[in-house]
Amino acid sequence: MIDKVIEVIPGKRVVAIKKVRKDEYYFKGHFPGNPIMPGVLIIESMAQAGAVGLMSIPENKNKIALFGGVDKVRFKKIVRPGDELRFDVEIVTLKSNFGKGRGKAYVDDKLVCTAEIIFVLTEKQ
Repeated sequence: MIDKVIEVIPGKRVVAIKKVRKDEYYFKGHFPGNPIMPGVLIIESMAQAGAVGLMSIPENKNKIALFGGVDKVRFKKIVRPGDELRFDVEIVTLKSNFGKGRGKAYVDDKLVCTAEIIFVLTEKQ
């Protein structure tokens, strides 16, 4: 759910972009006549951005990053069609099969969401 990666410091930090298009499927029901991007999809996009940081480490080449959990989520502003979300995710903990990232999402340099994202790494099958 991210469109492009702007910056990657493997295992440390990722900056990525999601362009919120008006034809996204979820706007039909969330909410009719008042489209708002669901918070869970903001978090999912943030987690995918963070996963890029984990997967960019050579030792993780044959692994996949799974969403392990989320803590300390705060939504500050509404995200609407036409907005461009910028995710800035810092990897704060990294062990053999576990990681934690601290993420922030912005629209026009205004903070819209913060969260701690937990990742679990597992071998590809």
